[in-house]
Amino acid sequence: MMKKHIKAGKVVLDIVSVVLALIYIGPIVWAFFVSLQHEGKKISSVISWFTPPYTLKNYKDVIFNSSVPLWFINSLLIAVLVTAATIIVTAMAAYALALLPFKGSKFFLFYMILGMMVPGEATIVPLFITVKSMHMIDSYAGMILPTIAGSMNLIIMVTFFRGLPKELLEAVEIDGGGKLTTFFKIVMPLSKPIIATVCIFTFVGSWNNYLWPLLCAMSDKMFTLPVGIPTFATTYTVDYVKPMTASMVASLPMIILYIIFERQIVAGITQGAVKG
Repeated sequence: MMKKHIKAGKVVLDIVSVVLALIYIGPIVWAFFVSLQHEGKKISSVISWFTPPYTLKNYKDVIFNSSVPLWFINSLLIAVLVTAATIIVTAMAAYALALLPFKGSKFFLFYMILGMMVPGEATIVPLFITVKSMHMIDSYAGMILPTIAGSMNLIIMVTFFRGLPKELLEAVEIDGGGKLTTFFKIVMPLSKPIIATVCIFTFVGSWNNYLWPLLCAMSDKMFTLPVGIPTFATTYTVDYVKPMTASMVASLPMIILYIIFERQIVAGITQGAVKG
């Protein structure tokens, strides 16, 4: 009887998983087929979006006759630099808080946790004023530096670092290794799963960031894809075809990233939860 209940539960779980997968994949499939349609095609029903004739001319126009490649490069450059800087800064801060306790470290960590309770939109005005006073508006520095420090990434790394074997870290110090040696040769290699997780979350968050780049980028040459695509839609056409083509170009790196690193994401989250 128990086995029948387990089998029935598995079937229900599989069905729910398939339904949820279809719900999430549906918009991507629709956008892909729309991007293959001829501009100005008459749409009489939902099915019309998926029927031929198809064309790749939209991708050619978006890639070679628009600002999408420039926005793509901006998004990629900013996302890569934000991810690299976030890992370095967050890992060092987490190492100090988790393994090098100092006076006030618990208060500092509590302060970072409190920061998670403040909506990001509430900090936009003071952040804009600060960046403007430093003359970094409409620059890569202005879009990168304010997004490096994140409370969630810090807390995740602190939790993971606290679960590292203390005996191993102490053995390094006994052998004459300093704090930096311990950090770069022991802590970082042991933390590859959680680092991979933070890297992916940070990259995706930066790639999809809309509000701050919208306020910081004053010229279209500094636009990222989330900021540029809505402008692209109103500038070039009122049809769905070109905007969806640009959206597919923008989504491609995220789809590839997920396919490649899906296991690392799950492993990092699972191991972080166990360590915590």
